[in-house]
Amino acid sequence: MHRKIALIGNPNVGKSTLFNELTNMHQHTGNWSGKTVGVAIGKHKNLTIYDLPGTYSLIPHSKEEEITSNFVIDNNYDIALIICDSTMLERNLNLVIQTLEVTDNVVLCLNMIDELKKKGISIDIDKLSSILGIPVVGISAKKKIGVDKLIGEINNFKSNKTIKLEYEKEIEDSIKSIDSINRFDAVRKIINGDNKLVSNYLNDIGIIPVDSVMKTIYNKCSEITNSVVKKDKNYNYKRKLDKILTNKITGIPIMLLMLIGILYISIVGANYPSSILFNFFAWLKDIFTNVLVTIHIPSVISDLLINGVYQVLTWVIAVMLPPMAIFFPMFTLLEDLGILPRIAFNLDGYFECANACGKQALTMCMGFGCNAVGVTNARIIDSKRERLIAIITNSFIPCNGRFPALISIISMFFIIESKFFNSLFNVGILTLLILLSIFITLIVSKILSKTILKGLPSFFTIELPPYRKPSVIKVIIRSIFDRTLFVLGRALIIALPAGIVIWLLANVSIGESSMINILSDFLNPFGIMIGLDGIILLAFILGFPANEIVVPIMMMTYLSNSHLVDISSLDTMKNILVSNGWTIKTAICTLIFILFHFPCSTTLLTVKKETGSIKWTILSFVIPLIIGIVLCLIVNVVFILL
Repeated sequence: MHRKIALIGNPNVGKSTLFNELTNMHQHTGNWSGKTVGVAIGKHKNLTIYDLPGTYSLIPHSKEEEITSNFVIDNNYDIALIICDSTMLERNLNLVIQTLEVTDNVVLCLNMIDELKKKGISIDIDKLSSILGIPVVGISAKKKIGVDKLIGEINNFKSNKTIKLEYEKEIEDSIKSIDSINRFDAVRKIINGDNKLVSNYLNDIGIIPVDSVMKTIYNKCSEITNSVVKKDKNYNYKRKLDKILTNKITGIPIMLLMLIGILYISIVGANYPSSILFNFFAWLKDIFTNVLVTIHIPSVISDLLINGVYQVLTWVIAVMLPPMAIFFPMFTLLEDLGILPRIAFNLDGYFECANACGKQALTMCMGFGCNAVGVTNARIIDSKRERLIAIITNSFIPCNGRFPALISIISMFFIIESKFFNSLFNVGILTLLILLSIFITLIVSKILSKTILKGLPSFFTIELPPYRKPSVIKVIIRSIFDRTLFVLGRALIIALPAGIVIWLLANVSIGESSMINILSDFLNPFGIMIGLDGIILLAFILGFPANEIVVPIMMMTYLSNSHLVDISSLDTMKNILVSNGWTIKTAICTLIFILFHFPCSTTLLTVKKETGSIKWTILSFVIPLIIGIVLCLIVNVVFILL
């Protein structure tokens, strides 16, 4: 007999993994909600399986939940196969009980059954099946345990539903008065106010329908769970960990330290591979130079190709690739471990105050690796308005390309005598800069939501998945190919013509001055007005292709060199900067301008692609630039007054 199966479940319970196993169709799976965004269809022998988007409830609060809710309510299937996380049974039973209000034809699949013992949990599956009156099967989709038994229960399915919910008398009376497909369709109509007479009646007697309905369901979930689930003493330690990580006092400081740790490892850990790449490209440069000489390429063209195009391209690769290749796998490991949802939980209240979505916390954190990737990840936000806010403000977050410059300037100009406390002092300043970038993100998000992107924050159910051991090899491969090489490829496309422009400006002269000096002199009055100088401003402009080349361009211009230079000694670099007029004020203003200036070309290209609009791309360019100029101007005025 051919049967249509509706595969439903909460986000992050292994639904897509089971779907892949049954249908041999491969989809991306991960430890964050919203991975399945449409209705995928596959076949397993005599079964047609509809993989519906993850949902917490048949009372939808998002586009994804609405797709699943309508599919289940319309009842255009033979069996609803509900997959649950067996380690989180009580939370998952909410959807099970709601579905049983819609149809008697339900099979319950308890996934991750192999993890129960590790977590100190045991479930009486037979008793659960008896209480619900439906088949209940324990499986491990990842390890392919119990899948054959599940298929057997589906093929031999017989309905014997015994559970029945009893809502408050007024709700039950209202259900009978509404013409609906089934009981829960009537409940949903009452909650949505489709029948105004019923809704007004309930409100008049002091009953809030959604609260009343959900209270009844939650009480039933708790009652069932308490009767079939047992937990030993070892179970509570992860609950205690959650209390620490999501605590209002400890949560954010821990997350901030974790972020700083990842950034530190990414930057310091990148020094060795970056050095290897620089040495390799230097060796390759000599070979290319000899080849061009051998084939008698004119010296001007040879210098343009080697010290212009090649120098910039290889600089971008050597500086960008290593930290991104470290940051993104580490960040993805946090995602798969279940840490990122807890970051969103800690920051959700702040983004709600800014009339933005809590998921923006995730796109913001991704921006620490690369703003272009943060912009792309804004796809996880359902609301177009909130997605645009996340996209426009993502460049306020310093990416990996800006951290080396931030750390170098802090290390050179913010010094105390003790080496140990000096390091802590530097970390403290970097932390303050990160907090400033987050604060400005929230402020601008609020302003945008009150002006050109008016609206209220959408409903955001925060998923706190269990802590899990990630697949390290898959994480590394996915991070490098999906994120690192994606960003690097776009950067190189822009870096190639930029290398030509930088070389021309440094080598073409009018009179006795090179073009780069003429332009920096032109910008100098404005630069001084905001606490910088013309060379610093020009370096940011010419560094538009990639933030990594801003400091090398700056040093090249200060030294009147004709190509990018690499100065590894901070003492040498500081002497050059101080001899060219740098003070503590210049350092502070430069740090601010590194945080807040126009996004790099790769980010803007991504903004244009994601929004499809030149308007939002221009705003993404202008808003951070204005903020940077205003903040630098304020700092400069304060120093003058002091």
